[in-house]
Amino acid sequence: MLMIENYAPFGAYRTWYRITGNLGSGLTPLIVVHGGPGCTHDYVDAFADLAEGGRPVIHYDQLGNGNSTRLPDKGGDFWTVDLFLAELDNLINHLGIGGGYMVLGQSWGGMLSSEHAVRKPSGLKALVIANSPPSMRLWVEEANRLRKDLPQDVQTVLLTHEVAGTIDSEAYKAASRVFYDRHVCRVVPWPAEVARTFEIMDGDSTVYKAMNGPTEFHVIGTLKDWSVIDRLDNIEAPTLLISGRHDEATPKVVQPFADNIPDVRWTIFEDSSHMPHVEEREACMKVVGTFLAEHD
Repeated sequence: MLMIENYAPFGAYRTWYRITGNLGSGLTPLIVVHGGPGCTHDYVDAFADLAEGGRPVIHYDQLGNGNSTRLPDKGGDFWTVDLFLAELDNLINHLGIGGGYMVLGQSWGGMLSSEHAVRKPSGLKALVIANSPPSMRLWVEEANRLRKDLPQDVQTVLLTHEVAGTIDSEAYKAASRVFYDRHVCRVVPWPAEVARTFEIMDGDSTVYKAMNGPTEFHVIGTLKDWSVIDRLDNIEAPTLLISGRHDEATPKVVQPFADNIPDVRWTIFEDSSHMPHVEEREACMKVVGTFLAEHD
């Protein structure tokens, strides 16, 4: 399989990207937008499977993450939704695919992709929103409901360290991992590409801490009041929603997407949490691949 890695200039910075397959194949290219904010492309590498049928699949690391320009000294006022929308537009223009492309956004990537879609870009032929919230308040509400189902000793450790401001402690990280193993990735041990993303984030969590906060359920960053719900009816592209039965993006979280996007369908993977693309990889690729093929 042909794979090309390169950088797209983005102002004073640069965005790393990788194309699996051939942009000249005749099939509409798919851009995969990773989550976080502050993750890397690694944990969504599985979506390169979709290139086996000839569709070019484009992964990239968002600014501040992975192989793209790192900016550890930038504060919360720098890391904005508009910044990452501009970066996505820049990548589309750099690759010359503005006349026809598809977008798959996972978690935060789905949030960003929905923000892209509500602007009605003429080249967007199909949209996949995977394991994403349309509102951070709704996300936090459900995350804390799930947190209450954790063992009591785990809850006590989490709360103790949050009150003390010692959330960087190993005890807090270990307690958080109990939540992650239930509602983020249920494959044990985590696949290498998933573990790699988290290891990279441990080394540089600038974007995640600025926009989200310390953990999935302790959201105190600049996105804490974000919502796209009142603009979802602007999305013109046919849209596929995917989520997992044990997902931190619970059905209640995802429901506003289903209620407000005009052309939408939804698949819930019964044996998955937040990463059906690794937890039920073959089934996930079949669902996504079939949907995309309908809109070439």
